[in-house]
Amino acid sequence: MSLLGTLLGLVVLLLALAVAALASRPGTLWPRIVYGGSLLVAVAIGITASLALATAAEPARLVLPIGLPWLGLHLRLDALSAFFLLLLGIGAAIASLFASGYGGSEPEPGRILPFYPGFLAAMAMVCLADDAFAFLFFWEVMSLLSFALVLVGHEEETSRDAARFYLVMAGFGTMALLLTMGLLAGPEGSYDFEAIRTRELDPGLATIAFLLAIVGAGSKAGLVPFHVWLPLAHPAAPSPVSALMSGVMTKVALYGLLRLAFDLIGDPLWWWGTLLVALGTGGAVLALVHALVERDAKRLLAWSTIENIGIVAAATGLALAFSAAGLALPAALAVTAALLHALNHTVFKTLLFCGAGAVLHATGTRDLEKLGGLIHRLPFTGATVLVGSAAISALPPLNGFVSEWLLFQAILVSPDLPQATLRLVIPAAGALLALAAAMAAACFVRFYGIVFLGRPRSPEAAEAHEVDLLSRAGLLVPATLCLLLGVFPAPVIDLLGPVVTGLGLGSSLPEQGVGGWLSLQPIPERRASYDGLVLFSFLILAGAFTAALVHRLGGAGLRRGPIWDCGYPDPAPSTQYTAASMGQPIRRVMGPLLLAAEEHVVMPPPLDPSPARLDVRLSDRVMDGLYRPLTTAVLALADRLNPLQFQTIRRYLVLVFLVLVGLLVLTAAGR
Repeated sequence: MSLLGTLLGLVVLLLALAVAALASRPGTLWPRIVYGGSLLVAVAIGITASLALATAAEPARLVLPIGLPWLGLHLRLDALSAFFLLLLGIGAAIASLFASGYGGSEPEPGRILPFYPGFLAAMAMVCLADDAFAFLFFWEVMSLLSFALVLVGHEEETSRDAARFYLVMAGFGTMALLLTMGLLAGPEGSYDFEAIRTRELDPGLATIAFLLAIVGAGSKAGLVPFHVWLPLAHPAAPSPVSALMSGVMTKVALYGLLRLAFDLIGDPLWWWGTLLVALGTGGAVLALVHALVERDAKRLLAWSTIENIGIVAAATGLALAFSAAGLALPAALAVTAALLHALNHTVFKTLLFCGAGAVLHATGTRDLEKLGGLIHRLPFTGATVLVGSAAISALPPLNGFVSEWLLFQAILVSPDLPQATLRLVIPAAGALLALAAAMAAACFVRFYGIVFLGRPRSPEAAEAHEVDLLSRAGLLVPATLCLLLGVFPAPVIDLLGPVVTGLGLGSSLPEQGVGGWLSLQPIPERRASYDGLVLFSFLILAGAFTAALVHRLGGAGLRRGPIWDCGYPDPAPSTQYTAASMGQPIRRVMGPLLLAAEEHVVMPPPLDPSPARLDVRLSDRVMDGLYRPLTTAVLALADRLNPLQFQTIRRYLVLVFLVLVGLLVLTAAGR
């Protein structure tokens, strides 16, 4: 059986699991069956996709006699779809392994189990679709199933609001993609991607299609300014689902953007890349400012997802700019950085959302101000989340560093671009990305320090317990991958070669695995290299030498003393740093501009013994400046149009007649 047929069979298995889960009952083995089955299928999808990449096989096509009668269902497995199916396999396997243990504690598993494998199947089919109808159909199925998973906790008003807002944004994105496909298909209605590839678009129509693709795919990926649903939906969903939405679904959206921008729309214009670079870098900084003042652990991780999507978008925009200028090798370097960071984000963000789920399971809260000291109660979870926090902060020798290092190598080549605008914009974007990297490190120092270090700030944190064995395995696997991908990135970059070549850039990076996978040299003539194993060995040896030296000079015995207390020997947890106090400098410096931050000190009246209070109000300027006025305008228009539903039949006929006349006039004018 071909690899494409194998993948199609695995999707059918996922659908069978979804149907079987309809019979699930609380208190049975169904959660283990569904999550365990999803784990096995996800591993099989990852292996099959890896084989397709490793063999660099020609694209495989299949047409099924379903779908539109005159079109059928076109499927295609090429290097790009195989890579994103690999991401799906990795992320789904990790989330399913964690959910196999964590999911047993869900109060209403029947609300999740029928939709979970179907969600995985829909994402896989988006990557395999090779015609506009199939792509949009499975894209919408993916949206609807994820909407159902966000709505699991519908008893809470916040969950209902998050689900509604997500559904509206998903419909908005699908509408933009529908218009994109219509422009690509042209007046002939050639919805098959193979026919679209042979059609040459006018530069104006190509630009409109590209802008619509950014809106459609960017709204699903969480690209600023279409990100507003993501900080609402991710915390509302169960933790394994949050891990899938952040680690996998956003990558499927990026797949859609790459498929359209590089494969279907045609040759890019240079300023397309400038737009993506600006949206990505600006969005990364904005998201991290929000994350640095956030007190909900899962919302913090959601804002971090927006930041990482911005990094991938900036790398993609840089690749488009290089490609438009005919610089094949720098374009290959930039798109390799984008693809590698997408893979890395899938690994460490799935780890961090599962870690946040373990903390929620152990303490019953996501509020940073009620946590603390968990490294003593959850040592295994604390160790693995520390790896994820270091990886997402781009600290070597972990995987997040490698992809961001590649991106900066691509930025350093930007002076070769012929456009003066790009030679100014891209270095400025590089400075913003460097700022974002520093802010990400500060963000996760705050996150990890408040959650796991210090003293417990609530009885729930003081009485927390470690998660079960399967959930711990779901944390250990991605933590190990973070290290392996950081120490041995060369084989992965070689695996990306067929993907980069398939995007039509005219080049790919030189083979990196020739030197024993020890050194990464993306542009040899620039003599920029990264030796992950050497760096890792140095850190181990330096750490061991330092520890031995300290024990040698300070004595080998273990001594215990009071915690450093800033000169105030008070054991109360309130004397230590809080999440708000650690985020205060950023809130004071950048909050007024980016968060519309307002601080009000409420003083009690004279003789009132109640304490003074500091009220802090923060908001998302994009939400308040764009979406709330738009919502108000739509509601006002709906109120104005509401009388139309109470007309007589004669007035309805007149309206229909006038609309038909208007359409005929427009058609005649178009000719």
